[in-house]
Amino acid sequence: MSEATALIAEDEPLLATALQAELAKAWPQLRIAATVGDGASAVVQSLALKPDVLFFDIRMPGQSGLDAAVELADEWPHELPFPALVFVTAYDQYAVQAFETQAVDYLLKPVQPARLQKTVAKVQEVLSKRAQGGTDIEATLGQLRNLLGTVNAPGQAAAQGPLKLIQVSVGTSIRMVPVEEVVYFEAADKYLRVLTEGHEYLIRTPLKELLPQLDAQRFWQVHRGTVVRSDAIDTVTRDEAGKLHLQLRGRKEKLPVSRLYAHLFRAM
Repeated sequence: MSEATALIAEDEPLLATALQAELAKAWPQLRIAATVGDGASAVVQSLALKPDVLFFDIRMPGQSGLDAAVELADEWPHELPFPALVFVTAYDQYAVQAFETQAVDYLLKPVQPARLQKTVAKVQEVLSKRAQGGTDIEATLGQLRNLLGTVNAPGQAAAQGPLKLIQVSVGTSIRMVPVEEVVYFEAADKYLRVLTEGHEYLIRTPLKELLPQLDAQRFWQVHRGTVVRSDAIDTVTRDEAGKLHLQLRGRKEKLPVSRLYAHLFRAM
């Protein structure tokens, strides 16, 4: 196979060096374009260098490898094929099964040469099909959506039924806000914005923790940091760049829709 390029995102320098050394043996034609140590840098460098293959560690400081992959898929140029994606993980067997079922390849730490050979063969097959026009970013988006749903699967919260009330601090008081009044939720630094038609509140519950507690039929994730109440959506518009935006009832602002969740509005 002709020369391909790769980017490694791994926050432990020794493990990054070891992976690069094993890749040199398993795939001599592969050129490592860059090695970075966090998710944000992985996104920036991937967009700048346009590598053919990504090796993303799942757990990195700040943004996880999975979240970085989601952001990158959203920002990736439409005219270019998305890189072959391999996750490097120290997860237990339960989580590894999630990766297997979603057909996103993975490597367990520490990386074993025999397993790496299988990964290299799989990636080379993906790149070969891509060269023949046989890959589709929609397949990658579907895998990422399913993987997010599996890794972030609801636990006991789902068994208790959908959340009905949200407790928010207002001065020295606690207000009970019915979930049915919430127009959308939006992640903001260390807080989560809770927006109704006439008010905005801040809570400290991360979106990832809140999402499994919401009625999935009624609350739709439309961006990595945004969840909207579906029956509050008034119109969906597409801009000149092809990106979708939502206008919600009772709110003036427009919300962008990530490429990962554009399938919700396929009629557009």
